[in-house]
Amino acid sequence: MSSSDNCTVAEYLALRLEQLGITHLFGVPGDHLGPFLSTLHEKTGVRWVGTPTEGGAGQAADGYARVKVADAQVSLGEQGVGAVAVTYSVGAFNLLNAIGGGFAEYVPLIAINAAPTYEQWLNQQAIGLLTSHMSQRPTSNLDVYRQVTVDAQAISHPGLAPTQIDSAITACLTHRRPVYLEVMEDVWDARCPAPSGRLTRRERPVTAQNRRMLDRAVTACSKLIQHYRNPILWAGEEIDRFRLSDEFERLVRDTGIPFCTTVGAKSVVSEYTPGFSGVYNGKASHEDVAKVFNNAGCRIGLGSWATSKNLGGVQSIGDDWAIAAHEGVHVGASYFPDVQLADFIPALRERLIADFGTGTFEADYFALAHEEGLDVPESTDAFLGAQSGGPYPENVTYDSFFRHVNDFLVTGDGGGERTSPYTVVCDAAFALIASMNLRMAERASYVAQNSWLSIGYSVGAATGVALGRQGAGKRPMVFVGDGSFQETCQEMSTHVRHGLRPIVFVLDNEAFYGIEQMLVHPCYYSDGVPASDGADFYNELHPWRYEKLAEVFGTAKHPMNGFAVRTHDELAALLGRIAEPSDAINDGPILVRVQFDRHDYPQALKYKIAENCPPPGGAPSEGDRR
Repeated sequence: MSSSDNCTVAEYLALRLEQLGITHLFGVPGDHLGPFLSTLHEKTGVRWVGTPTEGGAGQAADGYARVKVADAQVSLGEQGVGAVAVTYSVGAFNLLNAIGGGFAEYVPLIAINAAPTYEQWLNQQAIGLLTSHMSQRPTSNLDVYRQVTVDAQAISHPGLAPTQIDSAITACLTHRRPVYLEVMEDVWDARCPAPSGRLTRRERPVTAQNRRMLDRAVTACSKLIQHYRNPILWAGEEIDRFRLSDEFERLVRDTGIPFCTTVGAKSVVSEYTPGFSGVYNGKASHEDVAKVFNNAGCRIGLGSWATSKNLGGVQSIGDDWAIAAHEGVHVGASYFPDVQLADFIPALRERLIADFGTGTFEADYFALAHEEGLDVPESTDAFLGAQSGGPYPENVTYDSFFRHVNDFLVTGDGGGERTSPYTVVCDAAFALIASMNLRMAERASYVAQNSWLSIGYSVGAATGVALGRQGAGKRPMVFVGDGSFQETCQEMSTHVRHGLRPIVFVLDNEAFYGIEQMLVHPCYYSDGVPASDGADFYNELHPWRYEKLAEVFGTAKHPMNGFAVRTHDELAALLGRIAEPSDAINDGPILVRVQFDRHDYPQALKYKIAENCPPPGGAPSEGDRR
């Protein structure tokens, strides 16, 4: 769409979305939104993707934005932003959860809410006349969205619309967080000045004080390493969100420092990068990773978010830690404010090379820990290799299932630089914990909402991931618990309708909210310790034959296939068919019900049982608790 001296407000916003490189707008339509959607379709190349629910639309926009932000090959002008559009109140309040997740996890989203006309609002103020979706509080939607966005605008004046739209989008780009645009229906067709130029991120000026603080932070970090030796890096979410993967990889390669990642930063670089030592997730880590990570001389977190999950509720990170995140750097007890991660990583690399030389810290920390007598594999390669392949038990367990999938992902990689046709999209709970040791061959090939943890996120997010990576031919591989899937299963109809081909594994532990049981009453999973009467009643789910949903959503024109597997032989046969492009099951989405025993759980969570459940014969000792 070409701009002229003036245009309609609908055209203005549509053009701005297109300029950002947005190719798909997700949402649920309504009469207030109709004029904008018609303009978008007629005047731009942005395609509308209608979804069954507003929450699913927000999750799709979130997944779309994450892969667009993360992709290294972002085209000129593309900003890595997702967009979603709904109708006032009933739609907007349904969308709120997804936008809240984007705010908590730094995902740039534009939430568009089409409101009743300005005339209708005047009628409401004057005589109390309520039209569809109104409440008696005219600012109800705006007030709510101000809590989960970095800018929220209610647009009732077409002359001010360009300024309000540009201000919100600029804030979205600058802060990498959601913004909110509430547009009254009769404003869409009103005239306003046409867009001028392109909107870009506004960089914070670097002052002399910033440079001094950066130098002090880098110096303190170098002294920390000099004192404790044997550093290990802990790569976090902000490396992905702020497009710092190249800088992080350069730091790793030039210094040789081994590294782990948080769950949310899985695949921030290829997990075949030399030095990769697994995912550190606090007490919920693989026990060997935790031993090696804690055995290092000091730990340096870069963009890592400390949550109750990955630090086990521990608030103090200790004197032998450094953490650079949230626009500041902690080194032991010292804090250096207003230090940007984008400046800190290259400055740290230069200082460490100057102080210690190139490649000085290259080491195999698994081998060192093994030599020191710790019960860990004899090398990093041995540990990573053990996370893939058999021998398998007859029936799948959480851990054996993901070892089997890992073997499928690994053996599917070619020689030389490793690639994969899949982007893993993982849901909260057991699925997230059990999948963290999948080894991802490519950068940005793992998507999960690891802080907000809205159950069912992965099914809606897969829509956006599929469309965001459609040109690259990447297929979403989704892992979602049965309770989570029941929240958002209808979003698979969007996959069918748009010819997307995700593979959705529903982890069915006999219709049970396993993670909730583990968090509230972990002794339910302990051998020899009976669960209290009725301790699990509120975690019961109604059992579904999930694979049969393929018959509900699929048609002859738009196929979908469903399967159920319980044994590793059945899983191997199915994965073999998935790996064969000519097999007809790959013509559309695939839904797989993976059947686990009700008392099975990922072994990374066994610390919950050790800490809370006395073994037969007495309470655990302090040593056992540790």
